[in-house]
Amino acid sequence: MKLKLALLAIAALVLAACAGDGLRDVREGRAKMVETTDSLGPPDTTKPDGTYEGISDYRLGPQDVISIEVFNLNELNRTVRVNSKGMISLPLLGPIRAAGKTVPELESEVTAMLEKDFLQNPQVTMFVSQYTSQRVTIEGAVRNPGIFPLSGKTTLLQAIVVAGGVNEFANPRGIIVFRVIDGKRMAAVFDLRLIRGGNAEDPQIFGDDLIVVDESGSKSAFRDVLRTMPVLGLFTAF
Repeated sequence: MKLKLALLAIAALVLAACAGDGLRDVREGRAKMVETTDSLGPPDTTKPDGTYEGISDYRLGPQDVISIEVFNLNELNRTVRVNSKGMISLPLLGPIRAAGKTVPELESEVTAMLEKDFLQNPQVTMFVSQYTSQRVTIEGAVRNPGIFPLSGKTTLLQAIVVAGGVNEFANPRGIIVFRVIDGKRMAAVFDLRLIRGGNAEDPQIFGDDLIVVDESGSKSAFRDVLRTMPVLGLFTAF
């Protein structure tokens, strides 16, 4: 076990500057490998249905999608997207700034506006149906590394395509997904060739995931770590 943790530390040092906290957790021994793909569940910040937990202080931003319901006034019930200027538009009320506000703040503001000119004791309910804060970080041997928003259910292969696909230096057997589960940094290794051929699962990617595409040959930062893995498609515990 000590040898494996040492190998993880060496690998993490090479990429820590690019990958940030995820690989620092590996270097410091906080990252753990999981034994089966089924046990790599959603991260702490995401429920199985894709919604975020603990976001009462989440502040709205452009491209967030908000569902609005007003009791006994179906004409105002709708789903709206915050535009690039941070605004939404509602019947009767016109343009309203949403960006920078929490859902309760915006809900209270709309309630007050309706109560002032249109309704007595309006009951307004809002919730965010799509968070642009659900983003995935993709780095390593891809054509366009960076941080990308997730729009709907996204698999590992789809996420790599969003980053422009792997480049000529990529090691297709060394696709590593880092994720925080139950307060612990977890990691899993996938073989892109098997996924493309339909011979291995294409796992779902969640917001806050970190995907590292290892480089092949002498450029590999995870070469020694990957050698310690069992049969491809499985996970090992460190």
